[in-house]
Amino acid sequence: MIKILFIAVHRPFRSPSQRFRFDQFMDFFSANACEITYSSLISEADDVWFYHSGHTFKKVLLMVKSIFKRMKDVRSAHNYDLVFVQREAIMLGTSYFERKFAKKSKLVFDFDDSIWLLDVSEANKKFGWLKRPQKTAEIIGCSKVVFAGNEYLANYAHTFNSNVLVVPTVLKTVNIKNDYASKTDNLSLIIGWIGSTTTIKHIEWALPILKACKDLFGNTIKFVIVSDKKPAIDDVEFEFLSWSHEVEHALLTTMDIGIMPLPDDEWTRGKCGFKGLQCMSYGIPVVMSAVGVNNQIIQPGVNGFLAHELPEWIDSLSKLVHDKTLRIQIGEKGKQTIQELFSAEKWQESILDVFRQITHKE
Repeated sequence: MIKILFIAVHRPFRSPSQRFRFDQFMDFFSANACEITYSSLISEADDVWFYHSGHTFKKVLLMVKSIFKRMKDVRSAHNYDLVFVQREAIMLGTSYFERKFAKKSKLVFDFDDSIWLLDVSEANKKFGWLKRPQKTAEIIGCSKVVFAGNEYLANYAHTFNSNVLVVPTVLKTVNIKNDYASKTDNLSLIIGWIGSTTTIKHIEWALPILKACKDLFGNTIKFVIVSDKKPAIDDVEFEFLSWSHEVEHALLTTMDIGIMPLPDDEWTRGKCGFKGLQCMSYGIPVVMSAVGVNNQIIQPGVNGFLAHELPEWIDSLSKLVHDKTLRIQIGEKGKQTIQELFSAEKWQESILDVFRQITHKE
């Protein structure tokens, strides 16, 4: 039996990063001689206000409570074979807790963004000074093994630790059914984007792309944005659908084309392509910004399209909007890519093997 203490900021299945980099494997691990204890900080009740402006007293109180909870976790860490930290133990600029975990157990650190850079949600910008993202290097340095979401992140981690493994963000491929190929020709094709509060700025950044598409395609298309926060987008009509784990599947199956627009900067080059991968797993053809790992995921014109400047976005989307057969072909190739390279069913075995190796338990 491998006893694992899982350290996370959010409750299970709340954060995309946690959901697809650990939460979805928990049943598999439990069925394969692992005993998991899950310690999170932000409750469902806290979610109501945490990513909104104001509520300063509540946020300070949450930080204090979080410190006490992590101190309790440190005291019990010796009871576990390994401690798995996803991104950070606490939303403060200290590596104290991770360093303590590393002394009492085997520390596994997982990250899927350029978190050594400062990136704070709009609602919590005034607390940005508390983050000290440089702590990432300290956490990596004291870890037994590091899981990095792509090669770009792994290259950074190798500066501080020789035991770094690339573990992409992956998706379950069983029981995902999409009737895309049997859809009738719609009067308005749905071009969809799905994301969270922390990434809503990327669809807002894409406003010129959305406007140009609407001007060109008119009522041939309809934009649907799925998130837990409505984007600040003017001059372009779109339907906003509130995200929840329970309705995510139903929302994705309504999309005809998925998009993943990103600016090209040091933060986005560390992204793991998840928004595109999620659409691909449903057989939805995608157009993704030619940034970072997206260039490795997509074979242009085969399993999706890449775009950088506005003309490339318009050209790629035009091909998909005007050709249903192409949409189906690209969607099927995208789904095949997920099954071959980004399947959770395959990667969960590899991750469990790492746990067994570092704990010397079978």
